[in-house]
Amino acid sequence: MNRNRLMSASLLLLAMSAMVSAETVTVITRENTVREVCRFLAPAKAKVQFGDQLEVTAKEGDWFRVNFRNAKGCIHKNAVRETTAALTDVSGKGYSTTSDEVALAGKGFNPEVEKSYRAKHPELDYHAVESIEAYQVSDESLKAFITAGGLNQP
Repeated sequence: MNRNRLMSASLLLLAMSAMVSAETVTVITRENTVREVCRFLAPAKAKVQFGDQLEVTAKEGDWFRVNFRNAKGCIHKNAVRETTAALTDVSGKGYSTTSDEVALAGKGFNPEVEKSYRAKHPELDYHAVESIEAYQVSDESLKAFITAGGLNQP
């Protein structure tokens, strides 16, 4: 019986260490796509948003193979940032950061930062930015544009 408990405890520790060592990446773009294969125009498997956490299963060149919810696929390295260690000093005390600081460190706005910026700068006109952000191009339209222009696919 003790041997079974030891074996169970060992398996549990092994499983826990695997979970702890699993690498994650964080989406740093407003919106992006997890693709079926590691190519820019591959079929979409899932849409991801700024701040979403993706589990990395492998790296392939400039791409990460990831799991996100029930979707498995690829995302380009430029759309994500690798998770880094927690902020601590030599005493081992941790530092907290605000969501504003995290967003700015990722060189992007989150909705709260954008709202704050708008409140501080009401004189600015956001209509052009909003229309550009709202503009959507389907994968099919993009493929047709590339083909019609005789461009090489990335």
